[in-house]
Amino acid sequence: MARLQERYQKEIVTQLAEKLGRKNRHSLPRLQKIVVNMGVGKTLQDKNKMEQAAEMLTQITGQKSLVTKAKHAISGFRLREGNEIGCKVTLRGRRMYEFLDRLISVALPRIRDFRGVNPKSFDGNGNYSLGLAEQLVFPEIDPDKVSFTQGMDVTFVMSSYSDDESRELLRAFGMPFREA
Repeated sequence: MARLQERYQKEIVTQLAEKLGRKNRHSLPRLQKIVVNMGVGKTLQDKNKMEQAAEMLTQITGQKSLVTKAKHAISGFRLREGNEIGCKVTLRGRRMYEFLDRLISVALPRIRDFRGVNPKSFDGNGNYSLGLAEQLVFPEIDPDKVSFTQGMDVTFVMSSYSDDESRELLRAFGMPFREA
């Protein structure tokens, strides 16, 4: 069992129950999945970059990435329907908690001039999203083998529909929120 998953079941559930005033543990907010997405617009010129980005995302998450294709043609971006434009991974269960642990304890502190993540990046339905400017903050990526830097979006999907409850859950996991 992952370290954060065990901590959630033993400590965080009781803390949240006290804080929210609920006895039923199934009504408490929980993390359902984490979606990691890389939009690789540079692939229209160089097809090799998509393979590299998908491989890096696979190394970071520990799960094979899915290449996403354009649904619509946009002439301003020289984009045709069916072009490969990104890759994503949906993490659940043990892998999700392991990725969250590595993100909070290793990757985020490696960001230069890091002052915490934005506490207002909730979508109104309890889900949280954050963006990373480059993939090199993860120790799984060897900087010598990287030919281009690529950003990524990380979305945390919660069972709660309240932003405040989800914020408390992420705070209990150790998410370093910036002071507003």
